[in-house]
Amino acid sequence: MIAREAVVTFDRPDGFRVVRSLGRAVAEASRPPSLLRVLRQTIAVLMGSVASEVRGEAERARDECIAALLERADALGANGVVGLRFESVEPGDGSIVVRASGEAVVLEPERAEPAR
Repeated sequence: MIAREAVVTFDRPDGFRVVRSLGRAVAEASRPPSLLRVLRQTIAVLMGSVASEVRGEAERARDECIAALLERADALGANGVVGLRFESVEPGDGSIVVRASGEAVVLEPERAEPAR
């Protein structure tokens, strides 16, 4: 399984170098429509805040999405994902869709140069 520290939004994790790129890994997770969620979201917007239930559902969808992305990258033989990007869509029906993508890569630790 790929360690969370090996999943980054930039081109490589600190202390590692990319040895080989294995292609894009993409995943999606969603939460079903909920009329109650829409109502709470509308009230929260009118009050100028974000409903904690909506934030919680989005966070759960994001966590599921990351887990699926890591499984796909692992299946490709990767030990890391670089260039991680998220897209979140909340249609008016109360559903939540989160998509993640990144480059599945093989990483190896950078070797420190010996002191002279």
